[in-house]
Amino acid sequence: METNELHRGRLIDHLQLVVRDLEQSKRFYRALFDVLGVPIGGEGPGFFWADELVVSSVDSPAALGELTGRAHFAFQAPDRATVERAYHAGLAAGGRDHGEPGLRPYHPGYYAAFLLDPDGNNIEIVYHGPAQRSASSVKITF
Repeated sequence: METNELHRGRLIDHLQLVVRDLEQSKRFYRALFDVLGVPIGGEGPGFFWADELVVSSVDSPAALGELTGRAHFAFQAPDRATVERAYHAGLAAGGRDHGEPGLRPYHPGYYAAFLLDPDGNNIEIVYHGPAQRSASSVKITF
């Protein structure tokens, strides 16, 4: 796998999902990424990647023969309309509804949709609203 750009100082360097059906997952994630404007960065035998997400098959050397457990992560969208488009694209590409687009109580303006990917991972598409764009001004409580 090649690295196009190295970002130091981020909390997450990369995430890996090991999936049952790589082509089905590629179809799902490509549909989301097309809406979000994130290109597939590359692919090879048993894997593909986009930005910091690597998705590989269980028989990929990097997977060590084990599926990953259920995960939750969120992709940022630039506006509410993109959240809605990505949600519908994900449904059309084999995702399952896990929360229609709408406002959430996490902070004012938090607009998100949730999908389950083909392996049951909880994938969120979120827009933080115009007043919440600065990370230093956001306080999120879990």
